[in-house]
This record gives sequence, structure tokens and C-alpha cells, in this order.
Amino acid sequence: MLQQASKDRGMRDARHYWLRRSGMYVGWLALCFFLVACHQDMYNQPKYTSYQPSDFFDDGRSSRPPVPNTVALGQFRTDSVYFTGRTAEGDFAVELPFPLTAEVMERGQTRYDAFCMPCHGVLGDGQGLIAQRGPLTVPSFHSQRLREASVGYYYDVITNGFGVMYSYAARIPVEDRWAITAYVRALQLSQNAPLADVDPAERANLEEGQ
Repeated sequence: MLQQASKDRGMRDARHYWLRRSGMYVGWLALCFFLVACHQDMYNQPKYTSYQPSDFFDDGRSSRPPVPNTVALGQFRTDSVYFTGRTAEGDFAVELPFPLTAEVMERGQTRYDAFCMPCHGVLGDGQGLIAQRGPLTVPSFHSQRLREASVGYYYDVITNGFGVMYSYAARIPVEDRWAITAYVRALQLSQNAPLADVDPAERANLEEGQ
């Protein structure tokens, strides 16, 4: 009986061994099929790279220009003032393209602090940390020229850049650019407000302070 039991155990062990080996072979076979399926034909297929010329088209370019009078999806922009800061005639807009609210001003302040303050300063006087620590000269928003500039001008500068200032179009959404413009106007007013605009109850305190 001991011999029979030992024989049976040996057969079971052998069966388990071959089952494990068979499972391993099946796994390797599946992996081989997977690797064969992941060949590089799509990566290595004939194609044109950027700026590569082509002799297929008459103009020699491999990239085709957009079809005339077509607009890309999501790029149909009929509101010239809102998206460009200019009127249909090409003049800078003189008013915001939407109502000015406290929420717009708060948004403009947060975006100004994040993107503009390092150069233009807290007060908009061009004395930000970057301007103080480097050779960069940043104009003050309180100069006569910039106080007289229209809101469309500020939107255009944020969008397209000016001088050493690069474009923020890819960093700041359209609505936030207008919010920053509104906050710049508030900064200008805070440093150049006429005394006549002050509430009469507070005007006496200001005059005493002077």
C-alpha cells in the first residue's frame, strides 16, 4: 500500500508539474503573439514631417492651407471687441465688452496679482520685484500716456505682448484679460482720483490730512 500511495503521489506531482509547465508555455505563447501584434508599421509608415517639401502638390508644400472662408471648430468669433480689443474699424475699444461688476474686479485683482504684479508692482507703478532686481524698465500705469490709453489698448497688449513683454494669450483666457484691464483702470483711479469724486463727508478728512 505504501508503494501504491507513493506511486499515486508521484503521478499527481508529475501531473501538477506538467500543468504548470503547460500554463507557462501558454503564457509565453500569448506574450509572443502580443509582441508580434505590436509591430512598428504604423510608426514607420511613409509620411511627411513638419516643413518637409512635397512633389505631389504644385506648390511644393506637404501641409495644405485651410480652405478659403472656413473657420476651425470653436474659432467662429463674431464679437471683434471681445476677442481682439478692437472695433470692426480697427480702433481700440473704449469700453469693456460686458458689464463691470464687483466679481469682475475681484477676478481682475487675483489675475493681476498672479501675472502682472511681479513686473508692474502692487500699485501699477512699474516697481515690481522683477523690475527692482533686474535691468528691466517697466512703465508706470500712472503716466499720462497710459492713463489716456483706452481699455482696448491694454487688452491688446496682454494678448499680443509689447516690447520685451511677451504675449499672455496662451496663459490668460479672454475674459480674464478684460478683468485685468478693468483692475488696471481701478489702480489708475486709485492714484489719480480727483478730489471732487470723494464723498463730501470724507473730503474734509483728506483736506485736513494735506
